[in-house]
Amino acid sequence: MSEIAQNRKIIHIDMDAFYASVEQLDNPALRGKPIAVGGSENRGVVSAASYEARKFGVRSAISGVLAKRNCPDLIFVPPRFERYKEISKKIHKIFHDYTDLVEPLSLDEAYLDVTQNKKGNPSASLLAEEIRLRIFNEVGLTASAGISVNKFVAKIASDYNKPNGQKTVNPDEVLSFLEELPIKKFYGVGKVTTEKMYQLGIFNGAILKTKSEEFLEKHFGKSGKFYYNVVRGIHNSEVKSDRITKSVAAEHTFDVNLSSEIFMVEQLDKIASTLERRLKKHKIAGKTVTLKIKYSDFSQQTRSKTLPYFISDKGLIVETVKELLYQERMKDSVRLLGISLNNLNTEIKKSVVVQLKFDFKF
Repeated sequence: MSEIAQNRKIIHIDMDAFYASVEQLDNPALRGKPIAVGGSENRGVVSAASYEARKFGVRSAISGVLAKRNCPDLIFVPPRFERYKEISKKIHKIFHDYTDLVEPLSLDEAYLDVTQNKKGNPSASLLAEEIRLRIFNEVGLTASAGISVNKFVAKIASDYNKPNGQKTVNPDEVLSFLEELPIKKFYGVGKVTTEKMYQLGIFNGAILKTKSEEFLEKHFGKSGKFYYNVVRGIHNSEVKSDRITKSVAAEHTFDVNLSSEIFMVEQLDKIASTLERRLKKHKIAGKTVTLKIKYSDFSQQTRSKTLPYFISDKGLIVETVKELLYQERMKDSVRLLGISLNNLNTEIKKSVVVQLKFDFKF
């Protein structure tokens, strides 16, 4: 491993079943019961599930119909994203009491670089315990944490002792930890890649480590070099507190499938209003408009158009998305429509990071 990686102390904090836990926090009647946020027993897709529901195979992204079939006692709760954002801000405020190097991945997880921290505490493990305790005492929710020398290992470690636990992988444990790790648990190795790894006889980190960089690039393209490096503990990606927004989107799943393009235009107008508010709130504009269409059979299609100028105005968004809508006939009735804006005008900020040497102690 590189000297820089050896010297860093990274914490990955991941809230436990965040959306579902917020609902149980706000409504005591839901505590200890299997709940799903989003979807319904007749349609829609589950956004999150409580641990009580997960025991029955209820997971995010599965249909409400399947979720109810797996767990007949499942309680569906509509999502309240403004509430989740409110809670997330409180949690991130706690993070910033320890370090300004906080990189949010979503509302419910973030990386913290505590190599140098505001508490002057040399133990990243103790800091993670303190942060988790504060989240519980001040917000009322549990969080899990992974602690190690880089983001990749910390991310994997945070999943080990869930819920309400943490795992530290010390510098001298990183290589053995990765060698013993099942390939499906490598962050960035999805279901399709896992199956391909299995076909090549790669079932864990130890076997992956025997493969040459050329072999991995031949079978996995550019990702091959990534796999070659991470299994050797090489992952020098820094915790960036100024992550750049790459797209802004809004979408809606309908209670009744839409078959008329006239009704679709009406819904797209509402979705564009939401998108415009988000764009203007963050003072962002973009050139590429994408229309997302999900049909009743759950198949998905996207249509995009890049303009010669930046837009954030609802009228221009609707004008462009209508053009995309009428680009070709619908193949089926539609259950979801979404609009996203990419190719944004966000300014890329460059910063100089100075690495310092010090006694490393977890």
